[in-house]
Amino acid sequence: MAVLRLFAQAREAAGAARDTVEGATVDEVLAAARARYGDGFAALLPNCRIWVNGEPAQGEDPVAATDEVAVLPPVSGGFS
Repeated sequence: MAVLRLFAQAREAAGAARDTVEGATVDEVLAAARARYGDGFAALLPNCRIWVNGEPAQGEDPVAATDEVAVLPPVSGGFS
């Protein structure tokens, strides 16, 4: 099971900052997370960046039990 790390709005939608999720690829991990956390979480994912072990990841990238998959929603802000 991979460690799933959730940040900002993804954390709020899921109600958790960290979880363990099964899946052999990034897409499988995210599908399991969608099923676990529901529509609000699923709606955020298309705008999020996904990283595995600190590196940008694609859906077909493999995920091992020791890997960390991070879901990073877009950040707004700046100077006015």
